[in-house]
Amino acid sequence: MALSRVCWARAALWGSTVNLGPLLIRRLQLGRCGLAWGAPRPSKLHLSPKADVKSLLSYVVTKTKAINEKYHRFLGRNFPRFYVMYTVFMKGLQMVWADAKKARRIKANMWKHSLSFHQLSYRDMEHLRQIQHGSHPAVNDILALRECFSNHPLGMNHLQALHLKALSRAVLLTPHLPTFLLRSRLKNHTTVIHQLDKALIKLGIGELTAQEVKSACYLRGLNSTHIAEEKCRTWLGEWLQVSCSLKDAELSLLLHNVVLFSTNYAGTRR
Repeated sequence: MALSRVCWARAALWGSTVNLGPLLIRRLQLGRCGLAWGAPRPSKLHLSPKADVKSLLSYVVTKTKAINEKYHRFLGRNFPRFYVMYTVFMKGLQMVWADAKKARRIKANMWKHSLSFHQLSYRDMEHLRQIQHGSHPAVNDILALRECFSNHPLGMNHLQALHLKALSRAVLLTPHLPTFLLRSRLKNHTTVIHQLDKALIKLGIGELTAQEVKSACYLRGLNSTHIAEEKCRTWLGEWLQVSCSLKDAELSLLLHNVVLFSTNYAGTRR
């Protein structure tokens, strides 16, 4: 580099009297270009924050699926009878949630467009008919399950990722979080509802306004938009019977009750 600067200086002083030769001129020109533009920098791939998040979520989902598959194989190999019962229950819960979600969508569409039952499509009419002919569980039916929800695999600390995601959707929380955050948020949500239930028992449902009753039902999983106030009060009273009979270790049942107790409630039939 020093040689190039010296040669160019001499050329400037001596003008055309200096014959540098074509090869040397070429090298000097390359050296001069290097001075002007600098050395080439190695290219590096930089992911945007959004791409980083997607990559991380993809990794977490893949790992979660692998762990879930191993867990199912472990249950099937070591506890075959229990695994059959567990699988049937999980599939049943997913089907109940999917049916309830579709029924809510149909009823919301009926309300939005002022449609009556006979104006629906055949499939929507049949879906509502099947939902409405189901049975609503009684308080004793729910409480009979309390031991199943206090230990493995339905206890709060034993729920799998897919199960936690389904429950998060049921209580209107985002399911797009790592498993430990889903579990923590669901625990906090259920604990708050349990504390509210204890406070409401002391106050008395009769002290609530009509709007407060409907809001309380909605928080606990019942779509109270088109349900009469008295029906809402009855349902809320039954919910409180279940909630206030549960211990802290059984709160997983209260969380699942958001789906179990709001499905096929007579007051939702139109």
